[in-house]
Amino acid sequence: MTELLEIRNLHSCFSGIQGFYQHDSSVIGLPMRFSVYQPPQAQQHSVPVLFFLAGLTCTEETFMIKAGAQRYAADYGLMLVTMDTSPRETGIPGESDNWDFGSGAGFYLDATAPPWSNHYLMESYITQELYEIIVNQFPADKHRIGITGHSMGGHGALTLGLRHTEKFRSVSAFAPVSAPIQCPWGQKAFTHFLGKNQDYWRNHDATALIKDGHHISDMFIDQGLNDPFLSEQLRPDQLENACHNAGQKLTLRYHPGYDHSYYFISTFIDDHLKYHRDILNDSF
Repeated sequence: MTELLEIRNLHSCFSGIQGFYQHDSSVIGLPMRFSVYQPPQAQQHSVPVLFFLAGLTCTEETFMIKAGAQRYAADYGLMLVTMDTSPRETGIPGESDNWDFGSGAGFYLDATAPPWSNHYLMESYITQELYEIIVNQFPADKHRIGITGHSMGGHGALTLGLRHTEKFRSVSAFAPVSAPIQCPWGQKAFTHFLGKNQDYWRNHDATALIKDGHHISDMFIDQGLNDPFLSEQLRPDQLENACHNAGQKLTLRYHPGYDHSYYFISTFIDDHLKYHRDILNDSF
């Protein structure tokens, strides 16, 4: 069944089309917004796709406005897709009280604990509903789809990439929350979304997934050394150790002077798009 999309805005951008959309999500049970950049090559044939998962407090607009990715995506023939970071206006008491949990902070998982389990189903939304919309209603090559993200979205990119290898052929991240079980952001979100059983938390922690035997062909991460969240919230050292012990291929680059912002992302976004282009083209 084709979902009805409301076109909120369309913009010409580097000879391609930057679009912003809304639809009534059957998974979330509420309207959801997402954005798509179609490179100029998409006017002639289907193209590979890169999903970008944004971080805490962001929306479907943040990456498209701040990252400067469209210029490179146009050159490489990559479609870019990003979505809102959570359901909105669910009516759940207190959902907008904290910037690091709830509205704008869905952590890209399916909540199992009430009341969040009624609407906060971001994993199913991305990997099922939105994925099918992109494949069926845009000139997307369903055999060449990658995933990346930043911070909370980096966590989402790693965990969804590890859990859905049949859907995502390439995986990267900027400053991801690499071991959420071991950091305050993750502990807060997982307690509310998933309940107190920490065994289930492992399904949504990239470091734990690697330790538990999940594996992908490659993983590429950039991390700024001036990131104020590095030691307490992000913990890339934990992921690096897990990958080393499990034989998981990982390229983890540390960058002196760079912080957690989109200035950091925009500096290295070209490297990530090239990385995904090369893998997705090789899989063609």
